[in-house]
Amino acid sequence: MKNRDSSLLYLVLGIYALMVSWYYNHNLIILLISYIFWPLYLIYELLIGHLSHGMWKIIPLSYFK
Repeated sequence: MKNRDSSLLYLVLGIYALMVSWYYNHNLIILLISYIFWPLYLIYELLIGHLSHGMWKIIPLSYFK
């Protein structure tokens, strides 16, 4: 059961990386690359500050308005 929990978290964070990538880029090639390397992509976005000041929760909410 522990393996299933981690795979579900992996899927959710991968989808979150897709949302962030599409919000800033609108490019299918970058979207695919960011899904393949989503852990590195999310760390990159955190380091450059795209997810600061509440953007980490504004980006997903912008898709469900």
